[in-house]
Parts: sequence; C-alpha cells; structure tokens
Amino acid sequence: MSDAELAERPSLADFSQNEHAFPRIVMMGLRRGGKSSICQVVFHSMQPLDTLYIESTTTPTTSVFSSFIDFAVVELPGQINYTEAMIDADRIFANCGALIYVIDSQDEYTNSLANLHTIILHAINANPTIDIEIFIHKVDGLSDDFRLDVQRDITQRVTDELLDDGILNIAIAFHLTSIFDHSIYEAFSRVVQKLIPQLATLENLLNVLCQHSGIEKAFLFDIGSKIFVATDSSPMDIPTYEICTDFIDITVDLNSLYTVDRRKPNSAGQAGQAGQGVKDEHRQPARPIGSTSRLSNGVILYLQQMVKGLALVCLMRKESMPKIALVEYNIDFFRDALEQLWLLG
Repeated sequence: MSDAELAERPSLADFSQNEHAFPRIVMMGLRRGGKSSICQVVFHSMQPLDTLYIESTTTPTTSVFSSFIDFAVVELPGQINYTEAMIDADRIFANCGALIYVIDSQDEYTNSLANLHTIILHAINANPTIDIEIFIHKVDGLSDDFRLDVQRDITQRVTDELLDDGILNIAIAFHLTSIFDHSIYEAFSRVVQKLIPQLATLENLLNVLCQHSGIEKAFLFDIGSKIFVATDSSPMDIPTYEICTDFIDITVDLNSLYTVDRRKPNSAGQAGQAGQGVKDEHRQPARPIGSTSRLSNGVILYLQQMVKGLALVCLMRKESMPKIALVEYNIDFFRDALEQLWLLG
C-alpha cells in the first residue's frame, strides 16, 4: 500500500513503546514459514521469485500502511520461543486486531501446530475478540486434492485440540495461500476487511451502485497492494478477482506513461512544439486513474480512482455501455459517499 513506513524493533521488550491508534495485525509462525515473503509480495510489490533471497527475520518488524483505514502489520521472528512463560502475551495481543499464523504446508507441521495451539491460548486470554487467521502457505507445490486434504487435516487438529481444552465458539479462519498466485491477496483482503468498522456500509453502497447501474460485480481495491477493501454481495470467484487485479496493473502502467502539458503556449508556433521540447517543470502527472476495457467475451471492465489510493473496479455487460453516462453519474455519488464515510471514520 501507499505511504508505507518500515520500522524495526530491537526486542519484544520495546513492542508496545509506540502504540498506534489504528488496528494491528500480528504475523507469527515458525522460521522459514514464509512470513517475510508474504509481506514483501503483498505490501512492497516484490516479485515472488525474488523472495528466495530474503534473509530470515531476526527482530520484530512493524510496517505501517495507509489506505481507507490505517493499520500496521507486525512480523515476529519464528526462532523466538513464545511458548516459554509468554510474559509478553498482553503486550503482543492486547491491542491486536488480528493474528495471522503461517504454516508451511510443504513441511512437517506437527511442531507448527503445537506452537499455534499455545499461541492461540495466550492470544484469546489476552484479547478474547482477536481474529485468528491461519494461512496454510506454499500450497503451490501441492496438487489440488492434496491441498484440500492438508486443509482438512490442519482444521481438524486445531479444532480438536481447542475442544480438548474446553474452548468453544472461537472463530478461526483457514486460508490456502501462495505468493505465486492471487490466493495470498484474497486471504489478506479477508483479514483486512474484518478490521474495517464501516465494512457493512461499504458493501451496502456497492450493492446500491450495482443495482442502479447495471453493474454485475464491483470491487473497491487498494491500488498499491491490490487488496480489495470491499465488494458487493454477489458471488465472487478467483478468475474474476485475477482479471480485476491484472486490469489495475495495466491501467497503472499505462497511466505512468502519460503526463499533461500544463504550459500555455502563446502562439501557434509554440503550440506546435508543445509536445517536442517540454521541460520537466511543465509536465505534470495525468489526471486521476481511469480506464475502460472490453474483453473478448463481451464483459466491460471499468476502473475509476477513488479516495485514499482506492480504485473502484466494475464488471459490466456490453448492454450497459449505452448507459455509461448514468453509470458515471452514479459513481460520482458513490465517490462522494465514500469520501464522507472516510472522513467520518
């Protein structure tokens, strides 16, 4: 996401020295599980293959991100044994919105599940309202059938161990993830959405927009990370999500190629040379990002930039194009409502 700040904390003793007023996501897991790779790919636009050269995290690291909501992602090193005394449990989890535990699905995960169980016990004791998200990671190396088997096995083990301890009605979400496809973006989107107090209002606004504009599906994306902040209530599938994220990349890349000449030529001769020798101080970025594209199957992709680095991406049928003026009129109202919602939040 845009405006990311990276700050390394030397030890857990300093963990709560600089508390933030916005939500915090804590990422945990055993060493080499893939925590750093996830953060670099999702929030810092690193190519997945380049993550092979990332060194293991040795100190707690906090990344602060600014979008529709501001939040921090705290990555804790896997080599620290959090099961010993857990004297920092309150410090780690008390003001934590979500706990993400990363499990390497291609490795023997017995030790990882034991570590997870102990962490969950301390987390819910320190913060009963915490959202617990399990990323079953690196599933790109597994067959489709085996992925589901691993997910069922991990889900069953985690649930059974909690039941044995008498812990009921605890909400735990399990996600199959990989940095080599869009699954990691979808999983992180689901985590971030749970931290947005205005999520229900955003979804309702998108439903109303779709209903009155002939839009089949609408997403509200963060442009930088391609996490979707909200979507309407119609069913979503991964291919649709992938098409939308690819469309964002193409639109951003093309938009960066163009600038607007703000120089006012005094004569026809000057105007004729405007595109040839324009100085940098006369060249400014193009207007807010917007794009429309027609796919081979007749689906129309429509993108408009919104407030705080967000983009509205819509899928429409070609029958909606004659009414594009009405669609844009409704989107202007949606933008105003979004800005008011953001200011109130």
